[in-house]
Amino acid sequence: MDFPLIDEEMAEIAPDFRAISILVDAQDSARGVMARDVLGEACDFVRAGGPAWGEAHLANWAEAYVRFGAKPNRTPCSAHALKKRVERDGRIPSINPVVDLYNAVSLRFAIPVGGENFDAYVGKPRLTIAEGTECFHTVLNGEAVVEQPSKGEVIWRDDLAVTCRRWNWRQGTRTRLETVGGRMWFILESLAAMPEGALEDAAKMLVSGLRELAPGCKVYEQEITTAKASVASSARRVG
Repeated sequence: MDFPLIDEEMAEIAPDFRAISILVDAQDSARGVMARDVLGEACDFVRAGGPAWGEAHLANWAEAYVRFGAKPNRTPCSAHALKKRVERDGRIPSINPVVDLYNAVSLRFAIPVGGENFDAYVGKPRLTIAEGTECFHTVLNGEAVVEQPSKGEVIWRDDLAVTCRRWNWRQGTRTRLETVGGRMWFILESLAAMPEGALEDAAKMLVSGLRELAPGCKVYEQEITTAKASVASSARRVG
C-alpha cells in the first residue's frame, strides 16, 4: 500500500520535515472504548509544562509557516492552537473518541496530528504548494462554503480538492473524521526540534489508542520526509 505523496518543492520550505503516516483499516473490526481519559491527561500534562522541547518545536512550525507566507500568530499550526486553548480554558472539549485521541497525542507531544476519513478521499493524499484555484470545503457562520487557498500556500489535498489548509491549520469538512470505522488516515508531522524517537513514541500512543477503539483493526505505517519526497515507498503493516 503506497501513500501519501510529497511534492519536491516542499524541501525548500522544510528540509527537515519528517512525518509518520498511519492508515487504519477498521472495516471489519469490533468497537471498543478507551480505558482512560487520554485527552484530560494530555491537558493536565500541558498545564504542567508539556514536553521540554515543546516550545522549540512549535517555534519551528511558526518559522515554517512564515516561509510560505502565513502569519502564525493569527493562524498557528494545529498543535499550537490546541495548546493555546488548554492554556486559556483549562482543557479541550470532547468531540468524539477518535478525535479526542489524536488531539491528546498532539498535546502530549507538541506535534500537529491530522485524522481523516480515508474512504472520502479521491486518490492519494498529497502535500504540495497551492496554485490558488483549488477548492476547500469548510463551514463559515454555520453554513457550508467553498474557499480557495492563497497562491503559494502549503496544502494537503487529494485529486479532487484541498483537504487541509496552511499545512495543518484547518481541516476541511469533506474528509473530516467523525467516527471510528472504515478506513482512517492519520498524519503526525515533525520538524527539527522534535527529539529522535519522540515522533515514533507519538505514533505508538496513537496506534495503541486506536487498537482500543477498534480491536482487530489493521494498521499500516510509513515514514515520509521531504528529503525523500521523490522516492516512492510502501507502508509497513504493524498489525
